[in-house]
Parts: sequence; C-alpha cells; structure tokens
Amino acid sequence: MPGLNPARTVLADTGILWLRLAVLYLIVGVGMGIMMGASENFTLRPVHAHVNLLGWATMALAGLIYCVFPAAGNTRLGRLHFWLANLSLPVMSVALALVLHGQRQLIPVLAIGEIVAALSILAFAANIFLNLGKD
Repeated sequence: MPGLNPARTVLADTGILWLRLAVLYLIVGVGMGIMMGASENFTLRPVHAHVNLLGWATMALAGLIYCVFPAAGNTRLGRLHFWLANLSLPVMSVALALVLHGQRQLIPVLAIGEIVAALSILAFAANIFLNLGKD
C-alpha cells in the first residue's frame, strides 16, 4: 500500500491503533465544541474537556510513544492500558454528560469510570517505567 513503510514491524501497529482512536476522539471533541458554541449551551464542557484531553491528547501521546517503543505497547501492561482507557472513557463521558443533565443516580457509574481511567494511567506509567527502551 502506498505510504506504508514495509520495514515497520507489526509491533508498531499498537501505536497506530492508539493514534486512530485518538483522531476519532478529536472528531468527537471538536464536534461537541461546535455544538456547544452553536447552541450557546456549555453544560457539557467538562465532557468536552475529558474527550479532548483523555481521548485526543493522552491517547495520541500514548500512540506516539508506542510507535517509537513498540515492544512497550505490546506488553501485558500495554494491553491493560489500552483496554482500561478505551472502556473507561466512553462510560465516563456518557455518565458525566447524564449527571450534568441531572441524572445524579449515575454518579456511582461515573466514579467507576473515573477509577478505571485512573487505573489505565497507572498501567501506562508502570509500563513506561518498566518497559520503555527495551526495544
């Protein structure tokens, strides 16, 4: 395929997956920003911020790191980071949006999403300290 580097190892695919997901979150975050601006209703700005920071910025940085250090992205910690981050952010975002719209009974779901997101960051940190540079 044009534009693909045949020398790229399969291991770098983990980083590419992170980058693709990050771009999807960027599209969602920008879309939210446009909708909030057009409606002049900024109730969901905390959701917008989480989607942009945890979804776009954090996942893009993880993707770049895992592209440069592909073995780290393919460790057990790397896989744990991936699944915890990608399961927690949608749950947390939807729960936060609903809580901001008055559904306070979802606060426990929001808290669980936040805790799982924090665990994903801890898995990432452990992975960086334990496995970065082993490529």
